[in-house]
Amino acid sequence: MVELSVHDTIIFLITKMPEKLKKAALDYHESPRPGKLAIEVTKATATPEDLSLAYTPGVAIPVLEIKNNPENAYRYTSKGNLVAVITDGTAVLGLGNTGALAGKPVMEGKAVLFKRFADIDVFDIEVDADDPDDFIDTVARIASGFGGINLEDIAAPHCFYIEQELSRRLDIPVFHDDQHGTAIIIAAGILNALELQEKTLAESKIVCLGAGAAGVASMNLLIEMGAQRENIFMVDRQGIIHDQRENLTETKQAFAIKTDKRSLADACEGADIFIGVSGPDLLSSDMLLSMAPRPIVFALSNPIPEILPELAHQTRDDLVMATGRSDYPNQVNNVLGFPFIFRGTLDVRAACINTEMHIAAAHALADLGKQPVPPEIAKIYGHDSLEFGPDHIIPKPFDPRLIDVVPKAVAQAAIDSGVARLDLVNRKTSQV
Repeated sequence: MVELSVHDTIIFLITKMPEKLKKAALDYHESPRPGKLAIEVTKATATPEDLSLAYTPGVAIPVLEIKNNPENAYRYTSKGNLVAVITDGTAVLGLGNTGALAGKPVMEGKAVLFKRFADIDVFDIEVDADDPDDFIDTVARIASGFGGINLEDIAAPHCFYIEQELSRRLDIPVFHDDQHGTAIIIAAGILNALELQEKTLAESKIVCLGAGAAGVASMNLLIEMGAQRENIFMVDRQGIIHDQRENLTETKQAFAIKTDKRSLADACEGADIFIGVSGPDLLSSDMLLSMAPRPIVFALSNPIPEILPELAHQTRDDLVMATGRSDYPNQVNNVLGFPFIFRGTLDVRAACINTEMHIAAAHALADLGKQPVPPEIAKIYGHDSLEFGPDHIIPKPFDPRLIDVVPKAVAQAAIDSGVARLDLVNRKTSQV
């Protein structure tokens, strides 16, 4: 079988897409007005007096208040509910380096999800910068007008450096969703899958196929939650990342383990958990058969997973499986995370989104995943009912309880870890 890259696979699927669907996608984005976003005026503008308050001379008063105390920007501007979704266009979906401008439809789409699920306003910003330091400098210079920064579709390894440097330089949250959003949803699903399979994170042998942004962040988060680094086999295009390999990046070096195993097939032998964030059809049925009893398989390459669920279930009847697709059970979908994580972060004006907040979000999602799904939500997904089990380990994106559960957990973790500027009581008081 010829192995296709994710980019080649998606291009191939696009060429096979029915013309009717292609036209519908373009019409959706073009009509009745181009794009998916617009700006809404939130104050009265019906009279000359209104305009004198909205602009000159009245606007000078909040300007001076903010000059005297920058925290007043949260009182007199949209900063406290405004996130910048920013890309350099180097890793747009599975299409690769499309350039910043071509990434704009995705950034607008991200903005739609922020608004739809958590009522957060977004400006999408596309930065044409080949040098990561130029990108960092650009974002740092415009960041003061926002309550948070969501980095998106930035290729590894630059994404690690960019997030680290911006987090160091800024006093607002910087969150690379391709890293941490994916990691949080994976962690939530893994927690519940482990419970079903009667296993523990600390004792599980984990194979992660894919050592990019999502794979590295997911493994780091699982380690923070109890996984043992020596039990993790990180696999890239050259095979297992081990201590005898040369020319490893700093990020990969952290996962270089002492082992005689070299291939993905070697890594899968006796493994409890397989997490794929790589490419299509890379996990064979023989590899799956070699895994430990009651395995957990998260095949998250999209649109074609590392192993199709039909083949996986035909091969093993004792597994719990998740994919990145909405047409199979247990979709690992970042929309379960970023809108609600930012909602909780903004609600307490957190200075960052730290590991404690990541863990709180993962546990909140896992706990909600064990609750019976409201019938009206189950019906949206074609079921009369949905209950915790092998085909339901994480919540559905349209579950209305997400907005109540996840932001509260994230906000409380921010308060408990000392990065919140407000507590929840003061937040409510300030909005009266």
